[in-house]
Amino acid sequence: MPSSWKESGLRWYWVVALVLLADQLSKQWVLSNFALYDSIQLLPFFNFTYVRNYGAAFSFLSDAGGWQRWLFTVVAIGFSLLLSFWLRQQSFKAWRLNLAYTLVIGGALGNLIDRLQHGFVVDFLDVYWKNSHFPAFNLADSAICVGAGLIILDSLVAGKESKKANDDVKG
Repeated sequence: MPSSWKESGLRWYWVVALVLLADQLSKQWVLSNFALYDSIQLLPFFNFTYVRNYGAAFSFLSDAGGWQRWLFTVVAIGFSLLLSFWLRQQSFKAWRLNLAYTLVIGGALGNLIDRLQHGFVVDFLDVYWKNSHFPAFNLADSAICVGAGLIILDSLVAGKESKKANDDVKG
């Protein structure tokens, strides 16, 4: 474990602030300029469409009656604390994993703010093909997905680096 927080992954917390700022500013812009379900086509496969998500990813548990708001609040806080603990455990030089964790934390906290402030998450990015629409999402969701992808990538790369190091020692 690094001897101080300055030498740890916590130095990457600026990414959390950046994700939170971009996410909340984009959501405030949508709330100020769109009525619920208003939509603007930007590309033949992409709209800005204001919708409310009372559930989690892809509206999971959106019709559960309200208790899910508090479950997802606890989950967001729990994961953010766990990832922050892990950030403190590793070097600031582990850029891929530090970036991944801070993207996930920023996204989780961005959606948490929505849940606590509005009782729902503001979604507005609508990707589709012909009549098939992917569930609407937001910048926080994007940060979480990119962070999760980087965690997977890091585990694959770290596994290859570890195998190569072992092969070098043996051979």
